Amino acid sequence: MTAKEMVTTAKQNITEVSVSDAKALLDKGGYIFLDVRTSKEFKMGHIPGAMHLARGLLEFKIAKAVPDKNANIIVYCKSGGRGSLATYTLGQMGYNVKNMDGGWKAWEKAGYPIE
Repeated sequence: MTAKEMVTTAKQNITEVSVSDAKALLDKGGYIFLDVRTSKEFKMGHIPGAMHLARGLLEFKIAKAVPDKNANIIVYCKSGGRGSLATYTLGQMGYNVKNMDGGWKAWEKAGYPIE
């Protein structure tokens, strides 16, 4: 299976939210925005208040970072692939999680706030 096929399979088994819906949820509050990009990408800019946990360490560090599996989590990456895989994995681990479709690129393109 290729990486592209893995992402396609993940997307068929997760819930995604549009970037505009994600922005509304950020404004509403009560959601953890989880950035799964690399540290370098995160430092270059991220959604205000986002938590950073790189995709490669996700499974090992999520329990400490987010101990409540019922917390509302929105995952994002640069364009959606890593976010989809991370969302699928977190769902398998029992977390209440959604992926932001289009990722950071879509957020920036929409002109939403960044840190």
